[in-house]
Amino acid sequence: MRRLTVDPRPNWQKRVEEHGLYYHTVRDEPYWDESACYQFTNYEVDRIEEATQALHDMCMALVEEVIDKRMFGLFFIPKDFEEYVIRSWESREPSVYGRFDLVFDGVGPPKMLEYNADTPTALVEAAVAQWVWLKDMDERGDQFNSIHEHLIDAWKALLTRDPGPIHFAALSKQDSPEDYITAQYMRDTAIQAGAKTDFIDITDIGWDKPRRCFVDRTGFPIHRCFKLYPWEWMVNPEEEFSRYIRGAAVKWVEPAWKMILSCKSILPLLYERHPNSPFLLPASFDPIPDGSYVKKPIHAREGANIEVVINGRLALSTDGPYKGPCVYQSLAPQLKPHDGRYPVIGSWVVNGEACGMGIREDTSLVTGNTSRFVPHQMVG
Repeated sequence: MRRLTVDPRPNWQKRVEEHGLYYHTVRDEPYWDESACYQFTNYEVDRIEEATQALHDMCMALVEEVIDKRMFGLFFIPKDFEEYVIRSWESREPSVYGRFDLVFDGVGPPKMLEYNADTPTALVEAAVAQWVWLKDMDERGDQFNSIHEHLIDAWKALLTRDPGPIHFAALSKQDSPEDYITAQYMRDTAIQAGAKTDFIDITDIGWDKPRRCFVDRTGFPIHRCFKLYPWEWMVNPEEEFSRYIRGAAVKWVEPAWKMILSCKSILPLLYERHPNSPFLLPASFDPIPDGSYVKKPIHAREGANIEVVINGRLALSTDGPYKGPCVYQSLAPQLKPHDGRYPVIGSWVVNGEACGMGIREDTSLVTGNTSRFVPHQMVG
């Protein structure tokens, strides 16, 4: 695993915009950064794929246990929604995608930092933009990336089960360009799979009281909805429409059982059940008295409200709106700088299979929403 300096393509901004990546620059700094790339051997990619598949399998077994033993309190799922989560699992409501964040140095095994199981982004970058970059740079080049094909197959599998129309909901392009483009890209893969689709601004979703169903802006009932809106927000009692969710017939992507996996409470639970796994870092619900560790709110996002303690002393903390219970995870020894930047691998699972990765890097130990995306290539 090496970080290489490379020359950006001429007019690279226009090139990535052609494939939907309009948010390539944030606050006058590049978010998409092709002045460098990461190079992996086939063996290293096999290790990442192996780790991702093993972590996915462990997570699915954990969901089964949490539901069987009714361990919902550890995930702060409202009691009113417990049966709703159970039904979604027992009816095998399908998951389309998720992203494991891994740290890897090319020497030791990849280690899981967390699982973005509900509303993962950095998808257009990983599935499309970096693949086009690779082919522009080297037509014969290779990459760990079959995300696009897996997404189409995932929608085909879902349509075999339920051929009904699918709405894709996110904030508008003006309010959240990344969410909007991600939802539109997911919609495009569903269309390629043969789905009937529509896009709706998530703020335009309405509730038709007489028909007891969610509707789009034309009053058409929403049958199935891909939503870039976290489950923990949807079930919050302060959410205007939360009280209607359990009684509505709409089916969600991602499904309600992902409330379990999108919560960082899985970190200590996975470690308790698999303490010898080479892919897990020690984690606990209780404060770690000394050593080096990271404190994470169980529902924090985008690197917010993180505390990094090194050798018993606070080394770094980030701002943010998240409060409440936290988990504690040992600091990964594999998190080492490459040319002064710390890379985190986002390894994608689509339709239950590991199928590709993207890399975010930062000068800080914490990856945030403005950390740069850097493409990768495979050699030998």
